[in-house]
Amino acid sequence: MNDSAGAAAAAPAAATDTGARAEHPLRALVLAGGLTFEREVSLSSGGQVMEALHRSRVDAELLDADSELLPGLAAHPADAVFIALHGATGEDGALRAVLDLAGVPYVGSPAAACRLAWDKPAAKSVVRGAGVTTPDWVALPHSTFRELGAGAVLDLIVARLGLPLMVKPASGGSALGAQKISRVEGLPAAMVSAFAYGDTVLVERFVEGVELALSVVDLGQGPEALPAVEIAPESGVFDYTSRYTPGLTEYHTPARVSGAVAARAAEVALAAHRALGLADLSRTDAIVSADGDVHFLEVNVSPGLTETSMFPMALEAAGYELGDVLVRLLARRAAAGSDR
Repeated sequence: MNDSAGAAAAAPAAATDTGARAEHPLRALVLAGGLTFEREVSLSSGGQVMEALHRSRVDAELLDADSELLPGLAAHPADAVFIALHGATGEDGALRAVLDLAGVPYVGSPAAACRLAWDKPAAKSVVRGAGVTTPDWVALPHSTFRELGAGAVLDLIVARLGLPLMVKPASGGSALGAQKISRVEGLPAAMVSAFAYGDTVLVERFVEGVELALSVVDLGQGPEALPAVEIAPESGVFDYTSRYTPGLTEYHTPARVSGAVAARAAEVALAAHRALGLADLSRTDAIVSADGDVHFLEVNVSPGLTETSMFPMALEAAGYELGDVLVRLLARRAAAGSDR
């Protein structure tokens, strides 16, 4: 993705809309790309962030997360960094730990909180401990199936959790390697698919219901739950293709749920955000079952910002403009420096 071309296209429009408005004094860097399965999604998010910042008249530059990143940060110092990286590079805490070492302020959750949220079974345990409902699960490494026999272990899983099941990597995003399994015969292939994205697989009891994306943003007054986005994929499963192919999924913001359910969903999002020690922004994925209970599934510390992503939809529904929110988040981190 060519960020300079996006900037050139966006800048004249911004100048026309804002007249003589001066350039914003903030200088920002946007990190996108990386060497993960979610590279293309990250580049798309980074492009959207760049366009929004340029519309807000912010001097911003896009950098990839590769061997040139640290020299680039040194050569092009900025007031703060926005991390538009998805997958391990942007979400497992490692890059953020390096930014902390370099004294570079960034928007988003600290490294330790990211490590916890990245590990889906660990995050589920912490959130359940905070009183939030989450589907029963088991998480096992590939070695367990190899050493004890895959058939015997899978039989125990089905006996304990029943069917249908949701099978997915224990870490990662964008629904890569995730499958709903309704028949036991499909379980071995689903496990193989999930193991392609990591050494540990999470097998979770599937909850039928309305899928929600629950975003949280903190602009300085404490975490705020944004209106829930209801997700209605044509296929019935919100997989990678449904997420990133325009037209394959309908989104309803606010979600078509009762006021009581919407309030519970907001409580779940805020409880997860706080229990995991997250900061600035997050997106929780949840399911509302037929009885109106809201089930926590997982949390994303670097929500997608593509044209089909739910975080921008929630911001718009709350009356916020993406560029303004990005500027406020960056300005807060710039003012705080590298102190976490």
